[in-house]
Amino acid sequence: MKRLFFIALVLIGFTMQAQETESKIKWMTMNEALAAQKEAPKNIIMDAYTDWCGPCKMLDKNTFGHPKVAEFINENYYPVKFNAEGEEEINYKNEVFANPQYNPDLKGRRNSPHEFARALQISAYPSIVFFDEKGDLIAPLKGYRTPAQIEIFLKIFAKDEYKNLTTEKAWNEYNENFEPTFTK
Repeated sequence: MKRLFFIALVLIGFTMQAQETESKIKWMTMNEALAAQKEAPKNIIMDAYTDWCGPCKMLDKNTFGHPKVAEFINENYYPVKFNAEGEEEINYKNEVFANPQYNPDLKGRRNSPHEFARALQISAYPSIVFFDEKGDLIAPLKGYRTPAQIEIFLKIFAKDEYKNLTTEKAWNEYNENFEPTFTK
């Protein structure tokens, strides 16, 4: 009986670990996402964060850690993790973006903004930035979002539905009729 109980516990542990692994976003760099788009076009979602940002950590844990959010992002986007004050070099639209004022002594604290963050006009952290299947900027979203708050944006940008929302009235109607499914 003890042996059967032990086997059941081991199986439950493996099942929980498999579910946890499946619900994680498969992050990549912007350069990797742009290269992947050339092979199989898909929109990009970028999490622009900083090391010192508390709401960035909450977004990571509460929103990007939500199983339905992670599954949807992995299926519909190339997900990019971008330290907006980091030292990564990004090749975007035939231009190289870096952070020449990056100070490694300030790692984990406020640092110089990355040139790519400036080019995208990112002025708040976290920011979630959407790009289309050609790598062109669609829109940035500033600030922390819960799974329920981000769901509408994930879905309209993944399926290019935003192209049909050309007026405030159209957006309001879409928003009012939207049925969220990313609940806890």
